[in-house]
Amino acid sequence: MHITLAPMEGVVDSLMRDMLTRVGGFDLCVTEFVRIVDQLLPKRVFYRMCPELHHHGYTPSGVPVKVQLLGSEPQWLAENAVRAVELGSHGIDLNFGCPAKTVNKSKGGAVLLQEPETLYQILSTVRQALPKGTVLSAKMRLGFADTTLAIENAHAIASGGADLLVIHARTKLDGYKPPAYWPWIAKIKQHVDIPLVANGEIWGREQAFQCIQESECQNIMLGRGALALPNLAAVIKGTQQSMLWPEVKQLLLDYSGYELYSDKGKYFPNRVKQWLGYLSRQYWQAEQLFIQIRTLHNAQQIIDKLKQFDAS
Repeated sequence: MHITLAPMEGVVDSLMRDMLTRVGGFDLCVTEFVRIVDQLLPKRVFYRMCPELHHHGYTPSGVPVKVQLLGSEPQWLAENAVRAVELGSHGIDLNFGCPAKTVNKSKGGAVLLQEPETLYQILSTVRQALPKGTVLSAKMRLGFADTTLAIENAHAIASGGADLLVIHARTKLDGYKPPAYWPWIAKIKQHVDIPLVANGEIWGREQAFQCIQESECQNIMLGRGALALPNLAAVIKGTQQSMLWPEVKQLLLDYSGYELYSDKGKYFPNRVKQWLGYLSRQYWQAEQLFIQIRTLHNAQQIIDKLKQFDAS
């Protein structure tokens, strides 16, 4: 089983990738999307979104990282894809799944699932530009408003030259509302000849194996589930038991050290509250801690609360 850490904008940055891959179980990470419009972006943009490029594209624990691009202009996507690979990205991923309104309004993400021909043009142009042997993947949802074009979109991506397709088993309109429609992935699998990766609504080991059974995919991608249970990937693989709260609390403290000494330190209060929101799904202690810090905006005050917090 191959497990990928999902790209989650504003959540899974290099610090979180480092944290979660140290915990274990992940085989690959995909970055937050790099927005491509009408130019070849300077190298600094790729280094900012993917600092792992400074280390041959690996997290400190040795997990490879792939840069994700989002846009609708085939040639500019191709030129930026080549640059990302030259800088050390372990392949390229193309985003056709983002449901955000601001992204969709500027013709990026899931809105392109209404245009199978555009998907094909993007894939084929990027494929032709990339060095031979570079892994090109894409991520899509089942559709924009409905699943009418699901199979056609998947076929466009595969025939355009993708080596791999990740499918978030919901439409853009579904957002993140349960359930995820895993059997749809099995249906798509009958029409394309490239490997598929199942994504969506995997919160525990039992759900992971249900997803594998219903989607007929051995490989999965984890997003929110890994934030709710930090060692979910290892739990699914059977190499660890679910983390206990004291271990999670230590992760939060470690994370505070990462954040405060990074260039994103000013975002720490919002980031840690956001993470506690996910953790509260698995740990009642996280909800109690969130209540204690929700009105705080000073990073040091939040860290002091973290250190003092006693869930007993």
